[in-house]
Amino acid sequence: MARVVVDVMLKPEILDPQGQAVQRALPRLGFEGIRDVRQGKRFELEVEGPVDDAALARIHEMAETFLANTVIEDFTVHVEDRSGS
Repeated sequence: MARVVVDVMLKPEILDPQGQAVQRALPRLGFEGIRDVRQGKRFELEVEGPVDDAALARIHEMAETFLANTVIEDFTVHVEDRSGS
């Protein structure tokens, strides 16, 4: 079994109010020097069988049609190694 990760982020030109709220709160909490924060979503998919090109194509299709709103979000798909990185 393998883990495939889909990271979904708002496109750079889309306003990110949650990210802005976090960015404004950081200095009050003692965290200085953070110029910008963007908030996103992470999906971890445990895949049965090999993660070949066909499996990655299906996951990409799933992300494009279900996990991300491609009008306002970008996404990446990658296989995570077993050490968790």
